[in-house]
Amino acid sequence: MNDIYGGKTPRDIPNYSIGDTARYLKIPAATIRSWTVGRNYPVSEGEKKFYPLIEVKKSQPIRLSFTNLIEVHILRAIRKHHKIDLDKVRATLDYIDEQLQIPHPLAHQEFQTDGIDLFIERYGSLINTSKQGQTNLKDALKTHLERIELDDRGLAIKLYPFTRNGEQDNPRWVVIDPRIAFGRLVIAGTGIPTSILAERYKAGDSIDDLAYDYDCDRLKIEEAIRCEMDNQKAA
Repeated sequence: MNDIYGGKTPRDIPNYSIGDTARYLKIPAATIRSWTVGRNYPVSEGEKKFYPLIEVKKSQPIRLSFTNLIEVHILRAIRKHHKIDLDKVRATLDYIDEQLQIPHPLAHQEFQTDGIDLFIERYGSLINTSKQGQTNLKDALKTHLERIELDDRGLAIKLYPFTRNGEQDNPRWVVIDPRIAFGRLVIAGTGIPTSILAERYKAGDSIDDLAYDYDCDRLKIEEAIRCEMDNQKAA
């Protein structure tokens, strides 16, 4: 596997633009840029620099790896449910790095076991959140972690992104797997890219036509197209 990918595994290949990541994960592109590139912001003395939370490969334009997508997905739980303090998030991530001593710990099994409690305890104390607030954050993180599948080494290898507005009752019918279709969003278990289905649907093919052509369940075809169409509206 390493020889095919130039000494890297598929999860390490920077395949995703910031725009792709925003569409797949339903997070504003500006937020992802801040987390991965940083930004300048005004203060009374002039400007200050906000340094990125996620380490990405330096390139122009910026491209994210599958591992980076996992990190963004996990941070989404904090952004969505809490008034986020990015400096304290960074301090917490530094603490997790020190404690677990593994690269990209948010995309590793150890975060799902020991790491999540370390994160809650540290971040909760830094923002002085209530016990209920810590419980809510833990529940949000667990909901996001349940969308991740690990390989036999404990590293994230599949991500089932949220395809609907709410996080409950989201089916696991589409998946991002860096080993399939160059990491594009596909119908789980088939390798059929959702983007191709959406393009054919917009060109006039019916749901029934697509289900027949791809020998795929009609409901999964509908979910894939709806997901792509919603993503395009949000972009």
